[in-house]
Amino acid sequence: MKVADCMSRNICVLSLDNSLQSAAQLMAEMDSGFLPVADKDELIGIVTDRDIAIRGVGMGLAPSAGVEEVMSDEVRYCFTEDEVEKVLHTMGTLQVRRLPVLDRDKRLVGVVSLSDLATNGAAPAAGEALGDIAQPSEHHSQRL
Repeated sequence: MKVADCMSRNICVLSLDNSLQSAAQLMAEMDSGFLPVADKDELIGIVTDRDIAIRGVGMGLAPSAGVEEVMSDEVRYCFTEDEVEKVLHTMGTLQVRRLPVLDRDKRLVGVVSLSDLATNGAAPAAGEALGDIAQPSEHHSQRL
């Protein structure tokens, strides 16, 4: 199965004009802790609720600070044509639960989550990836 068959296409995207407060409000409205940051349809970063809390509030940034101050700009992604098993392996290795999805022109077209993959026929591989994701690691250290 290809990522295009199970990804979420209806996604909200932040721009560099967004503040931490507006990002947090959008996350609350969507009940999501992950938002891509894009310039038009070019992916330039990711902001998570943890980024806002740890990097933003923890560093004393004001709610009006821009998302670029807390976003991760080394973004890992997958392509619409990637096989689900490959993406699950990547998620496990990177220890992430979501990946932005790009088309072959590297335009942001969606997001795929571990739950998207698990509920679309890849439950055993998703369980293995979750086991890898849950391992202690320095990959995503929130230390200042």
